[in-house]
Amino acid sequence: MARILLLIAGLLLFPGAGAAQQARWNGLFDVAARSAELKTPKFAEFRRFCLAIPVDTGWPALQPVAGLSATEGYGSDRSAEDFSWAVMVLSGRSLAGDARATAMLRDLMRKWAASGAFNDTQTVHDAYYSLKRQLLPLTVAYAILLPSLDAADADLLRGWLDPLVRRVDRLFDGEVDRNNHRILADSVLAAWGAIIDDRQLLDKGIARYAATLDDARADGTLPLEARRGARALWYQRQTLSSLTVIAEAARGRGLNLYESASAEGRGFAALAGGLLNGLSAPLTVVAYSAENYIPGPENDYLKPDLGFLTRRGHGRHYMAWLEAVVNRADVNPADMDGADEDLSTARLRGLFERRIARERPLVDEFIGGNATCFWGRP
Repeated sequence: MARILLLIAGLLLFPGAGAAQQARWNGLFDVAARSAELKTPKFAEFRRFCLAIPVDTGWPALQPVAGLSATEGYGSDRSAEDFSWAVMVLSGRSLAGDARATAMLRDLMRKWAASGAFNDTQTVHDAYYSLKRQLLPLTVAYAILLPSLDAADADLLRGWLDPLVRRVDRLFDGEVDRNNHRILADSVLAAWGAIIDDRQLLDKGIARYAATLDDARADGTLPLEARRGARALWYQRQTLSSLTVIAEAARGRGLNLYESASAEGRGFAALAGGLLNGLSAPLTVVAYSAENYIPGPENDYLKPDLGFLTRRGHGRHYMAWLEAVVNRADVNPADMDGADEDLSTARLRGLFERRIARERPLVDEFIGGNATCFWGRP
């Protein structure tokens, strides 16, 4: 507890955690610097990735969803999925300088904000799960739009998003208060806290990051995720995505959570190793996945669901978080010496280059949008 209190106070992160001398940006990345970078010849390819997905002329007609609801059985409310896709595509295009996309994104978000979209979301954990998935792209889109917004629009959007973000900081008195649901919630809090300069919200994310490392086994697996049958690796991957969001939000403040560790020495690399070991040798997770707790659509725990390694039918790619992880040495060389990177990071880089990079642009709500546009580097 003392370590967590020191962490929240900003005096101590973790044993061995690196820290820069000053904050560098508010949010998951430096919007102004990235926008300028994308205008240079060196980043022409990545500007094309920002603009690769065309605008749907039907997006302005999308009608606000008053609230998200619980669903029967496995799965979550997807009634606003088209909206979140539009937000992610438009925010990437806006970052790359597409003025038409910027105007459409502003008008679309203004329309949904003015209607109080999502305010009637049911206060149950699976409806809140859907809300969190909406909020992360919306917070990133807000950060991208902010430099171009007038005061009235900035106040309208912040007045809409801020209560929704704070609303997901809720406990349900169950395991969802400790598993990937909660880690996702705290990634939203961290991202928004970094954007609006609310250190208390950011610190909630940082504390969750520490708690997750504390929960990890020696082999890097997470007890509440590895038991999920065919989706054991699926949820290990999802947790890593949320931890990446928290780490990037903290990195803007000069804090290097990627190199932090629990008292037992387990850090991001250990959790990445748990995922990679399961991918290369699935039997390594069978001892846990055999519990088959809420396994998803596949009931046979010996048939791991690896669908997250390819783009989903709705356009998302659940490995989009790798753009931030494998490119962070170039973004901030002080964070990591690429020549001495840990084995798990090197293996992640190998997986990315072999299988994931060819799917670019990588877009996913769990990382906030077009990750290739936000972090990709030559």
